[in-house]
Amino acid sequence: MQRLAIKANELHVDFEVFSDRRASLKTRLIDRGVVGRQVVRALRGISFDVYEGESVGVVGLNGSGKSTLLAAVAGVLPLTRGELLVSEEPRLMGVGAALLGEASGLRNIRLGCLALGMTKQEVDEQLDELVDFTELGDAIHRPLKTYSSGMRARVQFVVATAIEPRILLIDEALGVGDKDFRQKSQQKVEEIIRSAGTLMMVNHSLAELRNFCQRGIWLADGQMVMDGPIDEVIEAYEKS
Repeated sequence: MQRLAIKANELHVDFEVFSDRRASLKTRLIDRGVVGRQVVRALRGISFDVYEGESVGVVGLNGSGKSTLLAAVAGVLPLTRGELLVSEEPRLMGVGAALLGEASGLRNIRLGCLALGMTKQEVDEQLDELVDFTELGDAIHRPLKTYSSGMRARVQFVVATAIEPRILLIDEALGVGDKDFRQKSQQKVEEIIRSAGTLMMVNHSLAELRNFCQRGIWLADGQMVMDGPIDEVIEAYEKS
C-alpha cells in the first residue's frame, strides 16, 4: 500500500488587507474598521490526499491560490482553519525563496545546507559537487544581489535538493534558467520521485507540468475546481 505523504482537510487561509497603509499597528488593532480592513479569502475549503511517489501539478489563474496552497503545505503560511498532516517536513523552492543578497552564491549554498541540518563535514564533502551543478563558474563568488533570476534559481535548486527531500514543493522555480539547466533540474526531480519522493508543483508553463506531473489540481478563487489526471485537468482548464 502507498504511504500517505500529505493530507489536507478543509484548508482555509485568510489575509487581512488595510486600505490605509499609514495607520499604526495600534490603530489597526483597536479600531480596524477605521483603516478599511478587508479580509481576502485566499484558500476556501481545499481538501486532498497525496501519496508517496505522486507528482501533482497545480493550475489556475493569477490569484487563484496556487502559491498560497504550497506555502500553507510548507508551513510558511498559517492556516485560518482546517487540518494539514505531512509525513515529512516539506521543502519549498520558489523564485522568491529567502536568500542573503549580500552573501555570495557559495556562502548561500553553505548556509542553506547547514540550515537543512547537514553537518559542516557533510557540507564540505558535497560543496564542490553542488557548486558544479549550478554551472555559475566564477560568479559563484559574487554577491547574490548581482544575480539574474535564472542564476538565483540555480542556487535555490541545489540547496533545496542537497538532502533528497521526501516532499518537494516547487513554485515556479524551474521556469527560470536556460534549457540545459531546466533539463538537469528535471532529471534530478525525476530521481527524487523515483525514490518514493512526493512532488507538488506550480508552474504557468502547462508543458512543464505535463513533463513532471501525473496528477493535476485546478484552483479558482481559492477553491478546488478539479482533481484528476494531469492531461484531463489541463484540457478542462484550457477550455475554460
